[in-house]
Amino acid sequence: QVQLVESGGGLVQPGGSLRLSCVASENIFRFNAMGWYRQAPGKQRELVAEFTRSGSPNYADSVKGRFTISRDAGKNTVYLQMNSLKPADTAVYYCEAEDHGLSAWGQGTQVTVSA
Repeated sequence: QVQLVESGGGLVQPGGSLRLSCVASENIFRFNAMGWYRQAPGKQRELVAEFTRSGSPNYADSVKGRFTISRDAGKNTVYLQMNSLKPADTAVYYCEAEDHGLSAWGQGTQVTVSA
């Protein structure tokens, strides 16, 4: 099974930026979908942004215009650039890769937005 390793989380002030990275142990283009989810305390895990085989990335409405997902095939890495961060963005962010209905998850990286 693919291994996913996230990094880049941390503490940032409102309005700040962070870039998350997810390194996969396999070619990232073999997956039907690959992207980022997040889970805040007491809430369900939700999609943030993802690539699918359709090509164009999908974004949650709450992050459109602020977050950008990108990928580097040569490094088997997917990134999430997060700008104009808000306290509501505080959560554990998980990388996910889906293949034939089966999902693999990373261990998660904490993002805390606070003054």
